[in-house]
Amino acid sequence: MYTLVDLSGRTILVTGASRGIGQDSAVMFSRLGAKLVLVARSEEALTQTLSMLEGEGHSYFAYDLADVENIQQLAKNILDTSGALDGMFYCAGITNDRPFAMMKPQDLQKVLTVNLCAFVELVRCFSKKKYFNPGMRIAVMSSIASLVGKKAHLSYSASKAAINEAVRCMAYELSEKQIFVNAIISGMIDTEMYRRYLDDSGGPEAAPNQALLRRQYLGIGKTEDIASAAAFLLSPAAQFITGTCLPVDGGYSAS
Repeated sequence: MYTLVDLSGRTILVTGASRGIGQDSAVMFSRLGAKLVLVARSEEALTQTLSMLEGEGHSYFAYDLADVENIQQLAKNILDTSGALDGMFYCAGITNDRPFAMMKPQDLQKVLTVNLCAFVELVRCFSKKKYFNPGMRIAVMSSIASLVGKKAHLSYSASKAAINEAVRCMAYELSEKQIFVNAIISGMIDTEMYRRYLDDSGGPEAAPNQALLRRQYLGIGKTEDIASAAAFLLSPAAQFITGTCLPVDGGYSAS
């Protein structure tokens, strides 16, 4: 049987791998044959993800990506332990919603550091000679929030919009090294972050959330919907795709 998406023999780094989309993506990638390198803050949660993976040779690194200055050392440790990468899925991300009048520079910087700056630094480090294998594929989580404004959402939306443009610039420059970079513009997905959003916004029956469901007309997505898209983008099947921001949003951006 012909299999379109095959990650056999590919070493893939997944950040934010301790829960939600990152965790479920790592599990799916392992089932498709990949060797995983997991990164997240909690060692306890990482060991749980590790226990869920199929296959052998996986590893993990407990690391807070807010520490951008030491990502170069993290990259070296990963290289020494797991070898050069064939793929990266950047799922780490935070939000810090607050009204614009209350937004301080440090609040904005905190979100930008994890959502954007750490991603850029990881790509910079792993696009160096010996750190990647030719044909390396990179995917990063963006969001429908990068395209649509919403009250109290400035820092998160700005960080995701910046990711979209960073991906286009990276793809252009890194094509010379046979490195391909794409973003996934995610709609609302049933994760812990989404459930917190519901709690903070009056629950699923609140008018704004009902309006969201009318626009995202395929309903709330599942983590495996994003994992499937990421698996495709990280596979050789997507060899002619780079610099793209792929909507996986239940129809939100089409309505």
